[in-house]
Amino acid sequence: MDVLNRYIAKEILKGSVVASLILLSLSNFFTFTDELRDIGDGTYSLKDIFVYLGLTSPRDFYELLPSATLLGSLVTLGGLGNNRELIAMQSAGASKFQIIWAVIRGGLILTIFSSMIGEYIAPPSERAANEYKSIATQQQVASRTRYGFWLRDGNVFINIRQIQKQEELGDISIFELDENRHLKLVTHANKAIYEGTKWRLDDIKITHVGHDNASGEAKPNSDWDTILAPELLNVFVVNPENLSAQELWNYMDYLERNGQKNLNVELAFWGRIVNPFVTLTMLLVATPFVMTLRRETSLGQRIVVGVTFGLGFYLFDRVFGHFCLIYEANPIFSASFPTLLVLSGTLVAIARMR
Repeated sequence: MDVLNRYIAKEILKGSVVASLILLSLSNFFTFTDELRDIGDGTYSLKDIFVYLGLTSPRDFYELLPSATLLGSLVTLGGLGNNRELIAMQSAGASKFQIIWAVIRGGLILTIFSSMIGEYIAPPSERAANEYKSIATQQQVASRTRYGFWLRDGNVFINIRQIQKQEELGDISIFELDENRHLKLVTHANKAIYEGTKWRLDDIKITHVGHDNASGEAKPNSDWDTILAPELLNVFVVNPENLSAQELWNYMDYLERNGQKNLNVELAFWGRIVNPFVTLTMLLVATPFVMTLRRETSLGQRIVVGVTFGLGFYLFDRVFGHFCLIYEANPIFSASFPTLLVLSGTLVAIARMR
């Protein structure tokens, strides 16, 4: 039985990886065509597109793996069925449920691999991709540190401690240098608001720095002459989809300590927790399909079944999540219900197999 487990696990892994690479290639192709429209913005070039695709691929692979697992297992198990290998296994004493357990064991390897990518590789890679593209298209240098967000605009260095949204900033410090790189002006504003074509600073304190003295003044508000584009701040606005489960948990704790609540963040966190079980569920979905379909069923028909079911589940999961956000449903229920629904139907189908 150990030989059988290893053989089925190897075939499942091979089929799922191949399906993942095919789906990832398709996804990158569509992304590539979209990115072509941005060529010419700043220094964004064809080479930058390939760098961007390489940085976003881990996230796409993580999101596509459940569907690829379903498609790969349908093709792999269907091939075993067409070659009479499943019948040979049962003739040798292996029950259908032992075969299913062997499939699940192979899926556990995929689940662990997927979780590691989703937790440690995809989030920082996705943030790096957004930052890389924003810098290339906007021609501005930006970085994120523990002391806020830093941007450079020629001889002007900008430190932003709070970003509520793209058009509203808080606790801004602006340092201006002269031609000799000596500090000549420091401006601090409690708030900056983008008014369509320009920024407005509110509650301003200005310090003029000389060679041997300094003087200060205050203003209620003033226009801010800067080429800082709100689009550049996309890389700094907290996007739950670009955070790991640990980062989402820490962010939820921060919001709770400050008396705030964000259902979108909670839904993203529980979605991360549920995602490994989605991969296993997709594997289970494939087994009753293969073992109840006739051996004459073609490879193309199995692919159609896999793509249709996988796409349908993905759309239902997304629509259901947005629906629950609108009506402020429990985030655990919102993240797990689609998977539990499919899992329940699959277990009923497996139990009724003869």
